[in-house]
Amino acid sequence: MNSGMRRGLTSYGDPEFSAYLRKAFIKAMGYSEDAIERPIVGITNTYSDFNPCHGNVPQLIEAVKRGVMLAGGMPMVFPTITLHESFAYPTSMFLRNLMAMDTEEMILSLPVDSIIAIGGCDKTLPAQIMAIASANRPAIVLPTGAMLTGSHRGERLGACTDCRRFWARYRGGDIDASEIEEVSGRLVPSIGTCSVMGTASTMSGLCEALGLSLPYSGSIPAVYAERMRIAENTGRRAVELIAENLTPRDILTRKSLLNAMVVLQAMGGSTNAVIHLAAIAGRVGLQLDFDELDRIGRAVPVLVDLKPSGEYYMEDFHASGGFPALMAEVRDFLDLDVLSVSPTPFWQVLDTARADPTPRKAIRTIEAPVSSRGAIAILHGNLAPNGAVIKQSAASPSLMQHEGRALVFDGVEDLVARIDLPDLDVKPEDILVLRNAGPRGGQGMPEAGYLPIPAKLAKAGVKDMVRISDARMSGTGFGTVVLHISPEAAVGGPLSFVRTGDRIRLDVAARRLDLLVSDAELSERRAQWSARAKPRARGYAALFDRAVTQADKGCDFDFLVSEH
Repeated sequence: MNSGMRRGLTSYGDPEFSAYLRKAFIKAMGYSEDAIERPIVGITNTYSDFNPCHGNVPQLIEAVKRGVMLAGGMPMVFPTITLHESFAYPTSMFLRNLMAMDTEEMILSLPVDSIIAIGGCDKTLPAQIMAIASANRPAIVLPTGAMLTGSHRGERLGACTDCRRFWARYRGGDIDASEIEEVSGRLVPSIGTCSVMGTASTMSGLCEALGLSLPYSGSIPAVYAERMRIAENTGRRAVELIAENLTPRDILTRKSLLNAMVVLQAMGGSTNAVIHLAAIAGRVGLQLDFDELDRIGRAVPVLVDLKPSGEYYMEDFHASGGFPALMAEVRDFLDLDVLSVSPTPFWQVLDTARADPTPRKAIRTIEAPVSSRGAIAILHGNLAPNGAVIKQSAASPSLMQHEGRALVFDGVEDLVARIDLPDLDVKPEDILVLRNAGPRGGQGMPEAGYLPIPAKLAKAGVKDMVRISDARMSGTGFGTVVLHISPEAAVGGPLSFVRTGDRIRLDVAARRLDLLVSDAELSERRAQWSARAKPRARGYAALFDRAVTQADKGCDFDFLVSEH
């Protein structure tokens, strides 16, 4: 197979002319014959003025290029789209598959022998992993790293769990407009991804657990010199992977997915990771086993003492040994017979981490966990035939078994319009229900599942309520929030049949979520149901609506899922 500049020649009907023309044009960039004859490492550039999580990408690219050249390769940078949670309308999840398609097609269309995917903000790493899994050229992932923490009036702050905490205080009248504005300037003190165990940190850790990143690359803060050094090592390793012909499909196996599920539970990770792991599994012809994920959650405790499930932040976690130290604690649950992009065997990485005398301030032991059960539980019942998730490690223990009256919101617009009405008929023991916010109903499954506490209750001191939806929640969120109910309301899932005043029972211990109406009543409501009228979509929105799968399948496009 042709490699380097002769790989994937442009079709002119004359391969030799194609190679000649390509060489002529690349020489216009000043490259020598020596340079263009070397193995080519493609480096994704996801930098954007709209993406502070990727603010260090230009520096990472330079460090990566240095590593590639030191190893005898030729680095070539190419752009892809970039996603940031706060700057993507209507939600970054809507664009995740577009980024995955963009990245995959760029890899396949360019003469690259291996790939370095640089990403950080929540949906970028999943999109890139989905892309490299489908393209299946030697590849390695480099996370951008987490931001540092700030402070406010002597209190340590970190995005974005503290964003939500302070906003709840503002809604409840505890702080005024002047102070919330002051806080906004201190929550995000540096470039990098969120400093808590949100989706970005979760996916960075899962890159290590899956074997797609070098050890410690998931936890080094974005602004540390150590982040630049591991970028250089990533560049070196990308050249070596070409000779080894080690591809993502060699690494992404059922065993590595099981390891990822163990680490997800132990780190107190984001519920978003469940959707992303399902999509990644689908790209290599596997299905994420939700029963296995739940079984692991019953056996593997939360050991990472980070917000929103604990106390500390990512810089503390890295100082405590990062993901290798965490995996060393749960090694008895891991399969050590797996491949990785690291030249050091998995078991040896864990042995080294275990022998490290560094104090583990942010990583607990099995004997003294943050929580005796894992982060995430999978629920079933007549409201969630295909499953739902709850981040039990960040929920209120008093609400884990709860029965209450449903208060239904028919979409995000209805929620915004009514949640703060002074005369809203709501009590603390009610269950807030949001529907039509799933993959199709919500145009990309927005992070609206973290329903705000109604203003009248927030001002009365209510901090948590049971909230259920077919939407998602930020990994930085907390509370008793049931998410990803599948199938979603927009396609006729049982959530579409709930009426305000119905009784709903949540029983996390029994893994149940049930609407307490008779089967006969449910059947009658089902017969009366019809899909909501939607405006005609065009372009990518039309493609999304037509092809996106449900949450339990990863919300990928059905035509991108591998059949083997």
